[in-house]
Amino acid sequence: MNQTEVLRLQGYLREKFGTERLRLGTPKPDGSVEVSLGQEFIGVIYRDVDEDDGEVSYAFHMAILEMDLPQAH
Repeated sequence: MNQTEVLRLQGYLREKFGTERLRLGTPKPDGSVEVSLGQEFIGVIYRDVDEDDGEVSYAFHMAILEMDLPQAH
């Protein structure tokens, strides 16, 4: 993943989630980039290229710990 892709993804996610607080970090050698909301790390985006047709896709992985969820009512 290069910096141009990161900026395009960041713009897309900011528009989809309606916040400018969403930030993507520097691309890592494994093709991933960290996603933050303000100062809080919230997930990772992975770049994937389909071997057969060369199509590129991105997967956003966000882990949510049970202990971080609000109490059930």
